[in-house]
Amino acid sequence: MSATVQIRVATPEDTEAIVSLWERCGLTRPWNDPRKDIARKSKVNPELFLVAESGGQIIGTVMAGYEGHRGWINYLGVDPAHQRQGVGRQLMAAAEDKLQASGCPKINLQVRSTNAAVIDFYRALGYGIDEVASLGKRLEQDGPTAG
Repeated sequence: MSATVQIRVATPEDTEAIVSLWERCGLTRPWNDPRKDIARKSKVNPELFLVAESGGQIIGTVMAGYEGHRGWINYLGVDPAHQRQGVGRQLMAAAEDKLQASGCPKINLQVRSTNAAVIDFYRALGYGIDEVASLGKRLEQDGPTAG
């Protein structure tokens, strides 16, 4: 890694840089408004929304959550120019530390089943595939109907 990476809590001023990063990482979908997701997170455990910063630029994010039973990981993304340099591992370690400090016993996350590289990344961090079906129900429509 060429520059020092600092992990910190995201702030509202980071919103546009985060959305841009998520777009470069392919994390956005038409039916999920990323600005609404960021605003929602700012109201629920905002201390679990982390960014990685290097040279004054946001180069990675992870959005964690905990409701008392399971922790969740969302929006882990690292700028393509900074991937494979340990930034994703640093973000995950910071999120895991914060979740564990909150008393969280287990972390769940979802990865598109076609994204083999990301599944391999999480497996290397000790995550395994749970034999479960993931179900969802949209309570608020952010954009075009899908996902």
